[in-house]
Amino acid sequence: MNELLAVALVTLLPGIELRGSIPLGVALGVNPLEVFVTAVSVNLVIIPVCFFAFDKLWFLIEKIGIAKKVIEKTRRKARPYVEKYGFWGLLFFVAIPLPGTGAYTGSLAAWVLGIKFEKALLPISLGVVIAGVLILLGSIGVLSIL
Repeated sequence: MNELLAVALVTLLPGIELRGSIPLGVALGVNPLEVFVTAVSVNLVIIPVCFFAFDKLWFLIEKIGIAKKVIEKTRRKARPYVEKYGFWGLLFFVAIPLPGTGAYTGSLAAWVLGIKFEKALLPISLGVVIAGVLILLGSIGVLSIL
């Protein structure tokens, strides 16, 4: 059980998330399905927490004039791309199993780009699941066989 706790705690680390926790759990000898379910579940919980935190921190960001201007300018310039690629762009950004492309950064990108939580939740969640599957397959050696 301590190994699953380690998996959950590593999953909570921004920039590492399930990209580090799944290989850790597999290396510790935990059942790969338990590792997957734990890491993905914890990673999914991060999404609404991030949106809530970003919304609550906005009042501080607004006080920093340059930050507010940068975010508002980014939202204006990105609007056509968000409308065109929003769902798929967000999904693939999170699904690509590279450091820094997980639930935290996907949520931050969606928030900065002005994508509402209700529209961002599904693509970010699917991206987390896809990344989890890819990392799990790599961790148990399936991808090396292919």
